[in-house]
Amino acid sequence: MSVNTTPAKIFACKQSLELAQSIADDFGVTMGNVITSTYSDGEFQPSFEESVRGSRVFIIGSTHPNSDHLMEMLLMLDAAKRASARHITAVLPYFGWARQDRKDKPRVPIAAKLVAKMLETAGATRIITMDLHADQIQGFFEKPVDHLFASTIFLPYLKELNLSNLTIASPDMGGSKRAYAYSKALISDVVICYKQRAKANVISHMELIGDVQGKNVVLVDDMVDTAGTLTKAADLMMERGALSVRAICTHPILSGNAYERIEQSKLEELIVTDSIPLKQKSAKIKVLSCASLFADVMLSVHGNKSISSKFLM
Repeated sequence: MSVNTTPAKIFACKQSLELAQSIADDFGVTMGNVITSTYSDGEFQPSFEESVRGSRVFIIGSTHPNSDHLMEMLLMLDAAKRASARHITAVLPYFGWARQDRKDKPRVPIAAKLVAKMLETAGATRIITMDLHADQIQGFFEKPVDHLFASTIFLPYLKELNLSNLTIASPDMGGSKRAYAYSKALISDVVICYKQRAKANVISHMELIGDVQGKNVVLVDDMVDTAGTLTKAADLMMERGALSVRAICTHPILSGNAYERIEQSKLEELIVTDSIPLKQKSAKIKVLSCASLFADVMLSVHGNKSISSKFLM
């Protein structure tokens, strides 16, 4: 295999500066210099303060709302394209707007498809992301997508806990595939919560499918937003005789009253990654860094090496 002589450069969107710095450190390069100018009305313009001509450029930034985060990524991709970068990889630890991956009622957008097309139009020649809300979002792209799984981070941590009578739980029917994958790796039982929503972020009813009596339960989900589902599920499982309930959620959106709900809930611990920076600290929230995972994959991509070992699920 030929050696890749194209230089690699890493740049960060503002919302992911800390994570990007850790990734750059693990990758073994100095973070690229970007200056952002802001107009009085809030319009902003990022500028690469070094040449990227002929380089492989990695632009790191999660695209969680508000929409400025997505817009910043698009502007930086466009700037890299117009500055003649050879390869432009959008590294999205969290791919925002992913919950709108289909038409679930008439006259609504498919935002995940729209975002995919915008990223490609802006200049992305490759996408690296982690734990998409729906696997099929990969099909919205015409460019290569490396879809990483945070299980490579969470599974070692769960094994270190050495919990007896371990049971993996999914907080809804849609997450059952993820829960079964974890249970297979940990050789444990599985239970599933069935929930009905009155509207977005509002649960009208929840039931438990399976037995948690005398079990240490770990809820598995791709994201935690208002924490309503997780905390309600945890309380329900403790009522049904569980010894303890933990939750692992890749993306800590944690909006609204999420922090208060977590503190007041019967959750023993909420384990997340740093794909989205926490708004505040909590004694119940444990953060595991995804920096080394992304750095390893980016190094493999840059060296034209296989990354199949990173796909545990």
